[in-house]
Amino acid sequence: MNHPTKAAEFLSDGANAKWHDETLWFVRDKRDSSSKTVPEWEELRDLASRIKDNVLDYLDTYLLEFEKNAKANNFHVHWAKNADEHNQIVLGILKKHQCKAIVKSKSILTEECHLNPFLEKHGIEVVDTDLGERIVQFLNQPPSHIVMPAIHLKKMAISDIFHEKLQTEKGNDDPYYLTQAARNHLREKFLAAKVAITGVNFGVAETGEFVVCTNEGNADMGVHLADVHIASMGIEKIIPKRGHLGVFLRLLARSATGQSITNYNSHFRSPSAGKEMHLILVDNGRTEQLAREKFRNSLKCIRCGACMNTCPIYRRSGGFSYGSTVPGPIGSILSPGLDLQKHSSLPFASTLCGSCSDVCPVKINIHEQLYEWRQEITKAQAANAKSISMKIANGIFAVPFAYKISAGMMRGALKFLPDSITYSGLNTWGKQRDLPELPKETFKQWYKKNRS
Repeated sequence: MNHPTKAAEFLSDGANAKWHDETLWFVRDKRDSSSKTVPEWEELRDLASRIKDNVLDYLDTYLLEFEKNAKANNFHVHWAKNADEHNQIVLGILKKHQCKAIVKSKSILTEECHLNPFLEKHGIEVVDTDLGERIVQFLNQPPSHIVMPAIHLKKMAISDIFHEKLQTEKGNDDPYYLTQAARNHLREKFLAAKVAITGVNFGVAETGEFVVCTNEGNADMGVHLADVHIASMGIEKIIPKRGHLGVFLRLLARSATGQSITNYNSHFRSPSAGKEMHLILVDNGRTEQLAREKFRNSLKCIRCGACMNTCPIYRRSGGFSYGSTVPGPIGSILSPGLDLQKHSSLPFASTLCGSCSDVCPVKINIHEQLYEWRQEITKAQAANAKSISMKIANGIFAVPFAYKISAGMMRGALKFLPDSITYSGLNTWGKQRDLPELPKETFKQWYKKNRS
C-alpha cells in the first residue's frame, strides 16, 4: 500500500478533493467553537490524559476487575488474542442461536477484524445500521472516516445509490427523503434480527458496565429488539470508574463533531430477562503497542476523529489513501505496529505541523510519534534510491569543498537546463510546484561583499 499513489488518485478529482477538504475543516471549526464554550476544556484534557496514563500503567488489573464485575452482571465474557479469534467467537455464538442475519451498529473494532466479510463467507447476512456505514456497505467499501463513514460521498451520489438499492425516486437528493428511505429499509432488518452487534466506547472497571455512544439510536434499536447482544471491545477502552465517564463524554462529542454530547449514550449493565449479552475483549496487537515505550500513548485514543478533521494531509488525500481501518494521523501511528511493511508510507503522510496533537482530547503526542515511526521505518528498510541520495547529500554537506562544487553545478544546471528536463518525471516535488527564481548570487558571495 502506497499512500502517495492512492492520494494522487483521490486528488485527480480536484473539485471533490476541495469539497472534502473544506467539509472536514468545517467540522474542525465546529470543534473549536464548541470547546470554547467549556472554560475548563484544557483541564478536562489534562485529566482525561492522566486517567488514560493510569489505565495503561495498570491495564491488566483493570481488565480483571472489569471481567469479574461483568460476569457478576451476567455477561458472558470472552477473550480474543487477535482478529481471527474474535471472528470465530462471534460465529460460534451465531451458530448456537441458529442465526443467519444480524444487525450491527458502528464498530471500528469489527472493521479492524474484517468481521463482515468473514461472516458473509459463512452464509450470514450482516446489515450495518449506522446510516453512513450502510451507505458504504451498499458500495462494498470500508468507511473512509471513523466518525463520518461516508464523508467522501456527496448527497447526489448517495441519491443514486439509494435509487439503485432501495428504489428511491431518481434524482431526489433531499436529505430528509433519503433518511426516511433508509429508516424504512432498516426497520425491517431490526425487527427480523435475533442478534445485534455493537462496539464499545467505554468499559467501566468499577461496575462491569459498558457505554455505547451513537447519534442515530441504531445501537439501542438493534439491541433492545434482539435476543442476543454481542459487544466487541478493544482492551484499551477501559476506564477505572463510572465517575470518569463525565470527563470523556464531555470531550468525545465536542472533539468529533462539535456537539455538546452525542444524542445517545447507552449504558449496558446487565441483560434483560430471557436475553443474553456477550462481551468480547480483543487484543489484536494492543499489548504489543503497549510494550513500545515511544508509541504506547497512542492507546489513549477515544476514536473521536479530531486529528483527521484537522490534518492537512488527510483532508486533501481522503481516508482510502491510508489503506487501514483507522486512517489519518492516529491511524498512521497504530497501523505500522500491525504491519510495518504494508503501512510504511503512512508516517510520512504528515507535515508534522502538530495540529493533530493540539486537538487531541486526551493529549496524545501524535506528531512526535509520527516522527519516531519515521526513524524506525528508515532503520528497518533496505537501501533504496531515497536513502542512498540522503547519504550522498550528507557526505556533500559534511565537506565544504564538495558543497561548494556541487552548489555551483546545481546553479548552472538550474540556469541552463530546459524545463522539460528540470520538471521531468524524476522530479516528484516539481509535479505541482515551480522552483523559486534563482538568486543572482549565492549567500556566500553576498556575505563576502557585505560583511564589512
